[in-house]
Amino acid sequence: MAHVIADGCIMCGACAPECPVECISEGDTKYEIDADECIDCAACVSVCPVDVISQA
Repeated sequence: MAHVIADGCIMCGACAPECPVECISEGDTKYEIDADECIDCAACVSVCPVDVISQA
């Protein structure tokens, strides 16, 4: 199951470099995770300073 980034994202960019499959990209109002590419490794979860990344 893929991870998602909630609306509380502050767009700090901490999550994107942690993704081993590079499925996190900058959206208009928050970072987005491509659900088709996400391997559910949760590497992004621990680096999010506002805890807005969770499983879908």
